[in-house]
Amino acid sequence: MSAPVYETHLKKAESFYDEYERKSGDQSVTHYCPGCGHGELHKMMAEAIDDLGIRDRTVLVSPVGCSVFAYYYFDVGNLQSAHGRAPAVATGVQRSRPHSILISYQGDGDLAAIGLNEVLQAANRGEKMVVFFVNNAIYGMTGGQMAPTTLEGQKTSTSPYGRDVGKVGMPMKMAEIVASFERVAYVERVSCDTPAHARKAKKAVKKAFQYQMEELGTTFVEVASNCPSGWKMTPEESLTWLRENVFPYYPLGVFKKPERE
Repeated sequence: MSAPVYETHLKKAESFYDEYERKSGDQSVTHYCPGCGHGELHKMMAEAIDDLGIRDRTVLVSPVGCSVFAYYYFDVGNLQSAHGRAPAVATGVQRSRPHSILISYQGDGDLAAIGLNEVLQAANRGEKMVVFFVNNAIYGMTGGQMAPTTLEGQKTSTSPYGRDVGKVGMPMKMAEIVASFERVAYVERVSCDTPAHARKAKKAVKKAFQYQMEELGTTFVEVASNCPSGWKMTPEESLTWLRENVFPYYPLGVFKKPERE
């Protein structure tokens, strides 16, 4: 009998390195905590880059935060910026290399705190970049401190009694804020907590790239994510907390899209 012939249907995206040789320790896995949403978003981004054939044009800018080591994984142009400054660095690259596909990959502490002005000014100018914004309502990398997106009453290492909105203000709804700028082309908030939501998130990621390729303006995809380590929960518990507490305040959906749709 002849040997069976197997076809490969699932494989790692070509926009990922085969082995993460820049990473210490186990080079077959990422540095993200078990249950974290960053890895799922990375996979969707890499697959979209492959599908659209833009790997040689893509430049990913990662600032300080959980995504600080994104250059370990993506076989695209990679730059690392100072904390919160990814949109400014991406603007510089886009102005000097206008054919590029620019990604500003940011967390909530990075984008909504120290980098707030950077992203708002870039959105106001309608810079040709995709902003992927992972909102897990906490500073995940540096010790679980309160972020601008931390929910009212949510306990963190710097708000052990819960966020007091009377003293520090309300949690910031970045998707809604960014959608208010005229030169922004597309804004959607998604999640990866269920297969159905993950399918919608994958479509949103690809749309964000497509609209940038058409030079329609800034595109912004916010991912409402869990943070098991920062929230001091198991992955399963964190997903339940995400659905019960995060989604009511940060509803999923499209906040802005091109007029043709």
